[in-house]
Amino acid sequence: MINNILHKKLIKKNIIQNIFNLKKLSNDKYIVNISKAIDLCYNCILGGNKIIFCGNGGSAADSQHLTAEIVSKFLKKRRPLPAISLTTNTSTITSIGNDFSFDYIFSKQVEAIGNKNDLLFAISTSGKSKNIINAIKSAKKIGIKIILLTGNKILSKSLADLIISTPAKRVDRIQELHILIGHTICEILEKELC
Repeated sequence: MINNILHKKLIKKNIIQNIFNLKKLSNDKYIVNISKAIDLCYNCILGGNKIIFCGNGGSAADSQHLTAEIVSKFLKKRRPLPAISLTTNTSTITSIGNDFSFDYIFSKQVEAIGNKNDLLFAISTSGKSKNIINAIKSAKKIGIKIILLTGNKILSKSLADLIISTPAKRVDRIQELHILIGHTICEILEKELC
């Protein structure tokens, strides 16, 4: 039998933790970085370039989700904006994973379709996924700007042009903040570009 009392306590605990994290995210240091990310995305698209998203697991889903919001629509019908997720082509991903290594599933795609002045939007809750780091390295060689959306631990501040850390420790809480940040970016891009 399900213990509804325990479930209600857990539900409340999760909501309270999320509220706590959201209050932290409203600090100016986070808002400044989110605003910088919006500027990078805006300038990329305005310059005729594209945003390239990548991530693993739940971050792969976020990568696809945010790409859809940019290409299709967020809150209003409008012209499509250029974005692509590197997490969607299973034939390419499994081919690279099988023939080379899972560590290169994004970097090889960046090398294939990335152009100077594009923007790589890398999503990693840990900030240390090898395939994300390799994608960042490939992007740097091409002259692609890089945003790293991550958790509260940063390996190297020089890893990306902009690092947006989030004030959460648990992976699910980090991901919940990531989608809020992503939706905010999409909303402002849509207002400014369409």
